[in-house]
Amino acid sequence: MIAKTIAVIAMGDMGHAVARVLKEHGYEIVTCLAKRSDTSRQMAERAGARDVKDMVGLVTEADIFLSILPPAAALDLARDVAIAVKGVGTTLTYVDCNAVSPGTVREIAGVINDAGALFIDAGIIGHAPGKAVPRFYVSGPDTAAMETLDGCGLIVKPCGSEPGEASAVKMVYAALTKGTFTLHTALLMAAKSLGVYETVLEEFQYSQSSTLTKMEDSVPFIPADAARWIGEMEEIAATFRQAGVTGGFHDGAASVLRVLAQSPFADETRETMDRSRTLDAALNEYLKHLAAGQTDR
Repeated sequence: MIAKTIAVIAMGDMGHAVARVLKEHGYEIVTCLAKRSDTSRQMAERAGARDVKDMVGLVTEADIFLSILPPAAALDLARDVAIAVKGVGTTLTYVDCNAVSPGTVREIAGVINDAGALFIDAGIIGHAPGKAVPRFYVSGPDTAAMETLDGCGLIVKPCGSEPGEASAVKMVYAALTKGTFTLHTALLMAAKSLGVYETVLEEFQYSQSSTLTKMEDSVPFIPADAARWIGEMEEIAATFRQAGVTGGFHDGAASVLRVLAQSPFADETRETMDRSRTLDAALNEYLKHLAAGQTDR
């Protein structure tokens, strides 16, 4: 069966961009905006997604269901979809595209398979369509439905026959990228607190100039994503523990992100953030919340 209708939940930065490029490639895009924010409604409109009143309607219409939302919500959405699928007796392909551990994704796969739907594990690497062409690593016993979307504004890369393999790729990759952003933030806050910030920056400029540039380009702007990334760092920590490796690095990253999520900058979005904010100004704000005991000591 060739998929014609694709459901996308939710309409965030990545979700709405994926929906938009799939719409541009001829797919009908449906979503459910019940209890969703005005921002989500605006993004759905931009993506050309049609609002369906409830989950039953969504699973009835969709051939493929893409779950793209904060990791803490991934299992609950799968359970809601499973209930709807059982209620109407439909068959669809459910694709979990969230930043969750292999253990979590296997639990989600069990929920979906028990409802009679096909499950595909997907790990997204790269920026949202429009900024770049993201790679969707996919794994599972049958990934054909996702492979048909290759070239539709996405690159789809099969990487294994078991749920959890694609998510493992995502977890290890994000451990480097987002984990590094958070490490940069932590060490700069420490330098400020210890009174050696200017000396450290001078040394970085001398011996780590490219890294300092990356810090200046990323650290002031993390709060807009901090709340979402907390759950992702927790899932990475769980992934590492499942692999027999310490999860402490990314437990610490989650702790740092909790500090940033308390700052007023966390109310910004990627579209509204102040791009003129300096590294120094950002760190001074972060330290106010560190001093208030917003992280582990």
